[in-house]
Amino acid sequence: MLKSYFITGTDTDVGKTYVTAGIAAAMKKMGIDFGIMKPFAAGTVQNRGYKSQDVQLLSKAAQVNDAEELVNPYFFPIPASPFTAMQNLGLEIDIKIVLNSFKKLSTMHDVLLVEGIGGIMTPILKNYFVTNLIKEMDLETIIVTSSRIGTVNHIIMTIKMCQNYGIKVRGIIINNLNSSGYPTHDLKRDIEELTETPVIGSIPYIKDFNLEKISQIITNKIDLKSLTL
Repeated sequence: MLKSYFITGTDTDVGKTYVTAGIAAAMKKMGIDFGIMKPFAAGTVQNRGYKSQDVQLLSKAAQVNDAEELVNPYFFPIPASPFTAMQNLGLEIDIKIVLNSFKKLSTMHDVLLVEGIGGIMTPILKNYFVTNLIKEMDLETIIVTSSRIGTVNHIIMTIKMCQNYGIKVRGIIINNLNSSGYPTHDLKRDIEELTETPVIGSIPYIKDFNLEKISQIITNKIDLKSLTL
C-alpha cells in the first residue's frame, strides 16, 4: 500500500519546500500518482498561477494542476504563522475546510505529500498547532532539518513533541543549506544516537536551487521505494 506523508521542519527556512518538491519530482519519475498539499502558506502574492510561490513549485514538481482551494486552502499575504496572520488580518481559520480538502485530494491521487508551515509547534489556532493537524490527518511525518550549529537542539525538541502527540516519525532528512554547519557524518551519528530516529538521507549544499538536480540527488541518496511501503 502506498503511503502519504506530512513533511515538517525543525524550524522555518530549513528548505522543506525544496525537499518536498524534490521528493515529489523524484517519485513522479517512478510512475506514482502524486498529489501535493500545503494547507497554510504565507508570503508575497504571485501575479500568475497559485498565490503562493511554494505551492507553485510543489505543483510543478508533482506535475499536477489541482484547484488552489484544495491544494492551499489558506494563503496569508504576510510572513507570519497562521495564528498571527489571523490576528493581524482579522481572519478566521476553519480546520474543517483544511481536513475536507485533504480528504478530497486523497481521493484524487494515490499518494499525497503535505507540507507544513514553519516548525512542528507553529500555532494555527490558540490551542491548535501543526502537531494537531498532523494527528488529525493521521499521517507519518518526515522531518527536514538544516545542518547549521544549534540544529541538534531543534531536532530533539521536534522529536519529543512528535512523541508527545503520538506522531510516528518516518525519518529525518538533513538539508545542508550552507557549508559552515555540522559535518553531515557527525550530525547523522549524533541525531540517530540521541533520538533513535533514522536519518534517511542528506542533501549536499547547492548554491542555486534546481528542481531536476535536487530530485536526482534525492533519487540517489534516499531509498524512495521504502517510503511507499
